[in-house]
Amino acid sequence: MVSIKTVLKNSEQVTRLFSHLEFDGKKFNHQPGSVFGSTALIAGTTVGAGILALPAVTLPSGIVPSTSGLIAVWLYALVSGLLVAEVTLNTMRTEGLSSIGFLGVVEKILGKVGARIAGGAYLFMHYALLVAYITEGGEILGAAVAKVWGMQILPTWMGTMAFTLLFGGIMYLGREKFIEKLNSAFVGIVIVSFLGLLFLGGRHIQSAQLFFQNWSALGSAISVMSVALFFQNVVPLVVTQLEGDACKIRQSIFIGSVIPLIMFLAWNAVILGSVSPDMLHSSFDGTSIFDPLQILRAGGAGEWLGVLVSIFSEFAIATSFIGFVYGLLDLFKDIFLSSHRKLSNRLPLYSLVLFPPMTLGTLNPSIFFTALDYTGTFSISVLGGIIPALMSWKQRENSDSTNQPLVPGGKVTLIAIVGVALAMMGRQILSIYTK
Repeated sequence: MVSIKTVLKNSEQVTRLFSHLEFDGKKFNHQPGSVFGSTALIAGTTVGAGILALPAVTLPSGIVPSTSGLIAVWLYALVSGLLVAEVTLNTMRTEGLSSIGFLGVVEKILGKVGARIAGGAYLFMHYALLVAYITEGGEILGAAVAKVWGMQILPTWMGTMAFTLLFGGIMYLGREKFIEKLNSAFVGIVIVSFLGLLFLGGRHIQSAQLFFQNWSALGSAISVMSVALFFQNVVPLVVTQLEGDACKIRQSIFIGSVIPLIMFLAWNAVILGSVSPDMLHSSFDGTSIFDPLQILRAGGAGEWLGVLVSIFSEFAIATSFIGFVYGLLDLFKDIFLSSHRKLSNRLPLYSLVLFPPMTLGTLNPSIFFTALDYTGTFSISVLGGIIPALMSWKQRENSDSTNQPLVPGGKVTLIAIVGVALAMMGRQILSIYTK
């Protein structure tokens, strides 16, 4: 990869910041990243196990309010992602870098204190989401075993442990290429089962549920929506792949985030529409979270729909689990600054990644929605709201003519981004003290 400085020619800024060049022994070949590949990266990062929590938190408000909420949260995430792209581009330009990670950008702009805050939020997000995925995956695994045997043979806490040891053991023992192929197969299963359950679920939609609206219940769903639509951590990689081309970066972020939004809207409408109003009023008491997926997995809207929901749920969790385990492994490798290639060195590292969330999940198997809620409120608010806005603010204050703002609105937009994040955090803190 060759990095070149941005230059001005005839008062027009060069669109590409650097070029990917590969030498084949005879000459250099230009290997530009594609918009399609970068779009797929953002969409794939966004579509994870967070989609499973959406129906439970959006059910009390109804389809129309939750659809509006998802679109609003997507717009917030889009602006935030463009801010991350903006500060990454300008940092690479001023520092002469051909690539840099999210935490690296934070340290360059906000210093070591900002990097430590971001690193803490990043660590909390990974652990909290692993707790959520392990507990939900264990519950689904236990329910599947009970259905096969015709009786409940695994306690909930044992299902949590079994899920962790099964998929964690596969990752520990398997080679990287094997895990990559396995994950690709899981993604294929997720896509096929998702399309199938949309088709079957659409035939079970209750017309009365389509008109149910409770806008006052929408606020409690925002944090989980933020988790489901989070992709900002991979934006610096997209900037690198697209050679700093601002136009292509905008296009990838927009399309890559719109695809999951459409999927979430369709999923939310089908699942909520498949649950009858009687089921809602008899099961939701306002003090506990009623999960419609549990009813559907149990065959409440047909056996085949229940099977597809179970398959989709388990493999969506498995793909997210693999991604976040790798993310945490990479983070700890960077922290310890040591090589972990030998098998003898991998066991402590995997133990550090897997045993804390497994222990917490075993002690509290019903922590799935709580973990997602706290992640969305605190980690996503910091990483996807406050920090990108502060970085952009500081960078624009010290900007020169070569800096490119990718988000319009100036300081008003940045203040709004921080304000929304602080409001989410304040709401969560207030709810903790009022319980």
